[in-house]
Amino acid sequence: MSFTTALTRLDSTQSGFAQTLRQLLAFEASEDAAIDQSVVQILQAVKTRGDTAVLEYTQRFDRLSGISSMQALEIPQEDLHAALASISNERRSALEAAAQRVRAYHEVQKRECGSAGFSYTEADGTVLGQKVTPLDRVGIYVPGGKAAYPSSVLMNAIPAKVAGVREIIMVVPTPDGVRNPLVLAAAAIAGVDRVFTIGGAQAVAALAYGTESIPQVDKIVGPGNAYVANAKRRVFGTVGIDMIAGPSEILVLCDGTTDPDWVAMDLFSQAEHDELAQSILLCPDAAYIDAVHASIDKLIATMPRAEIIRTSLKDRGALIKVRDMQEACDIANEIAAEHLEISAENPQQWADQIRHAGAMFLGRFSSESLGDYCAGPNHVLPTSRTARFSSPLGVYDFQKRSSMIQVSEQGAQTLGKIAAELAYGEGLPAHARSAELRLK
Repeated sequence: MSFTTALTRLDSTQSGFAQTLRQLLAFEASEDAAIDQSVVQILQAVKTRGDTAVLEYTQRFDRLSGISSMQALEIPQEDLHAALASISNERRSALEAAAQRVRAYHEVQKRECGSAGFSYTEADGTVLGQKVTPLDRVGIYVPGGKAAYPSSVLMNAIPAKVAGVREIIMVVPTPDGVRNPLVLAAAAIAGVDRVFTIGGAQAVAALAYGTESIPQVDKIVGPGNAYVANAKRRVFGTVGIDMIAGPSEILVLCDGTTDPDWVAMDLFSQAEHDELAQSILLCPDAAYIDAVHASIDKLIATMPRAEIIRTSLKDRGALIKVRDMQEACDIANEIAAEHLEISAENPQQWADQIRHAGAMFLGRFSSESLGDYCAGPNHVLPTSRTARFSSPLGVYDFQKRSSMIQVSEQGAQTLGKIAAELAYGEGLPAHARSAELRLK
């Protein structure tokens, strides 16, 4: 059978399969020296010159030559609500329904992750515990330019609000002064406190260091281009960051019982993001893999972003035949994909075998796109195999934990001797004497 769409076909029984798979998965954001140098200059300029530098870079990069003050770059709340009123009833209802589901999920997450902290009392009266407090101020970066993502506004702002963050500062570039009303409407629904029409490394710098007009935040979250990612990496330590996002990924585990058109479109759903996105199918049924490839050939011409999809599938996509679904799970754990669909008759059986995935979509009706917009769980997910050690964005990313130690007089008699002995052993006599002074 011949196919017109170029796409890597692999078989797990082939010699060299593991090495070929590693090469397919390999992705390292190229360290562009020009970008790196530019980001360093921008961060330093904003750190030292504040608003003046932010205004200069915004005029230059977003082509806003008519803007003469930082005040003109802040969108007032009434404009957000005007944008909300301007969109269609259908769009508004969809945004509000998505926001309600995202908020409900993160409210449950807040309760389940112990937002109230804990404490316990030992027999001698010593009280130990943990206090959980929200961050004071968070910055969220929302991409602008070629694409606008109101869903990213909801996914970043709502869990911060649920966590109890006092103030959310949103930055969104508006090249040529074009504002996206759906993004502003989402900001109104999510309860964003202040919005500035700035982007790029200069926006990250303004949030990280603070300027005359933009307050310094405690953490910066949200995706962006190579300049944004580079800047976030460099300001980490001055502020917290969520993650450095790589290209979007989808991995589909299918037992061959799902309509192949559905699976083909699910693969498209990530491939259409950009040419570096990755879409992979694992299936034990060779005939079914052929059917999916045929569906790809049939459906790709109907896609407005067909060329992006073709390039993504050709360069980084794959249809992989495996021995069985158990092997598919083993390979899935090696891939540690951002999005993992288990499109099978008994998805929970295979979900139990998965240790590494950003988000799992169980059953043939759970398309990844529902998670992107309105299912409820967060769509900000670890990419590039970082799901092996990191988690989706959540309420816990906007909280911090303080240990609580209240030692009783009786407890100090026991702990003081232990601490003094260890402190002398470490050559820190002041530590030891501090503990010993409390001994009777």
